[in-house]
Amino acid sequence: MSLSHTAAEYMLSDALLPDPSSSRAKGLRLELPSDRLLKFVTVGLPLCLVSLAFAREFSAGSQISCFSPTNFTGKQSAYADTACWDSLIHHGFDAEGRAVTKSLWALKVFPYSLLVVAVLMYLPYLLWRYAAAPALHSDLLFIIDELDKSYNRSVRLVQHMKKVQQASAEPEQFWEEYERARRERYFEFPLLERYLSCKQHSHALVFIYILRNLLLLLFLAATCLYLVFLHLNLFFQDEFSCSIKTGLLQAEPHIPPLIPCKLVFFSVFQLISLSVGSVYVLLIPVVIYNALQLCQWDKGLLSVYEMLPAFDLLSRRMLTCPLNDLNVILLFLRANISELTSFSRLNAVSALREATANKEDIDTVIDFMTLLAGLETTKPKHQ
Repeated sequence: MSLSHTAAEYMLSDALLPDPSSSRAKGLRLELPSDRLLKFVTVGLPLCLVSLAFAREFSAGSQISCFSPTNFTGKQSAYADTACWDSLIHHGFDAEGRAVTKSLWALKVFPYSLLVVAVLMYLPYLLWRYAAAPALHSDLLFIIDELDKSYNRSVRLVQHMKKVQQASAEPEQFWEEYERARRERYFEFPLLERYLSCKQHSHALVFIYILRNLLLLLFLAATCLYLVFLHLNLFFQDEFSCSIKTGLLQAEPHIPPLIPCKLVFFSVFQLISLSVGSVYVLLIPVVIYNALQLCQWDKGLLSVYEMLPAFDLLSRRMLTCPLNDLNVILLFLRANISELTSFSRLNAVSALREATANKEDIDTVIDFMTLLAGLETTKPKHQ
């Protein structure tokens, strides 16, 4: 008998979780995988393409090529290129023959506008990092620590029950006391459950998360509209007529009124704008999905923790409208499931409970541990 008791004690000791290391606080993920992917693409893509555009500009030299008259010298042709690039105004005629001008300045600042787009795309993540991440980090650290401690307290309770049962002269009296303790909820963990219930009435995290996605959605839509405007108005005109009869050259008779010019970088800018626009359009449904996932509860994680004694946040129907901070915390708990050591063990116990013939014998992790410790011979079945 002493050998079986020793084996049961060793088994229960092995079931205890190790003390959390200090690296847990540093290893918590404060961004969902989909949000991290969105940040990488929305910010990194324009920066990458802008760097390619600037590399193209530095390697190719002049971004414009003007067809100067044959009587121009080399310096005069270089001056014409510089003057037309500085002005970047197309001189043409309408259907009635009247002179009209059209500014192409947006093409000149297009690479810098993509830098502005990258900065705007990063603003929602700065909002989340400084307005919500500190509070979320504290919540996750406390809840993960309490969930693991709750599991350990359950195992230690079984260890204590094992010792009391061994020292008890009347096993039936021991189990009657155990059943009375279950009915009167002596095994509950009120701090953790009430903390989670309190988070259902808080809306700071969910407000910032929705605001973050709305801002990102707004910036994506604005960027796409900006690129559509460029394509409809400018990106189909790689040639234009430039006037260099300004300043000291205005009275020179040998200078023609207009000279044709061609934009060398035009095809590169078209490719960049199409790449950014098409990728951003594809990302809009992802942003919408991230916001809509808050409209339903992630009950899978909490249902596993129903194996803890008296932890019945789901069974007592305390989960109301999902648009609250608790639902946000559950999403990030799912993303940090590797830091939640007790989840894998409770998940295994839940799977074993489903595979057990007499499911009424296993309601909590305490019931499962008492069965493993060899107390099932005298334990009454729960009604």
